[in-house]
Order: sequence, then structure tokens, then C-alpha cells
Amino acid sequence: MKITLRYFASIREALGVGQESWQTQAQTVAQLRQELVARGGVYADTLGTTRALRAALDQDLCDGSAALHEGCEVAFFPPVTGG
Repeated sequence: MKITLRYFASIREALGVGQESWQTQAQTVAQLRQELVARGGVYADTLGTTRALRAALDQDLCDGSAALHEGCEVAFFPPVTGG
């Protein structure tokens, strides 16, 4: 399925791209993250499972079990703290 990926803050800076279209076989956000990590290089370093990051599916915060669908938007961003 074709989806849109969006990256924010330090993730965008590390990857050098803010948005990309992606053809995926993943069924969940967690599987998608693994698929992106498998690209290697900066993707593995930035999105690896040892890195803390948040995800949103169609602009709603989600966990790794969220189901992907054709045309969805998945965003990855670092956790933020407020004060």
C-alpha cells in the first residue's frame, strides 16, 4: 500500500527530509518502523527501536499496534516535554 511518511524536529534534520511517499507491506506502525530501520544507514540510526520517538497515524497519536491503511499518513517525532 502507498502511504505518506512525515518526519519532524530532530528526526527530520537527521534524515534530511520532512516528507516522503512510501510503498509498504507493513500492517502496523511498529512493522513500518522495522521496515524503515531495515533501510539501514541514517534510517536505522534515527528510527531504531532503542530510540525514543512518538508516532501519529492520520494526525492522532498512536502506538505500534495501530493498523495502517491505503493512503494514510504516519508521522514520527521525538518525545517532547513541556513546562
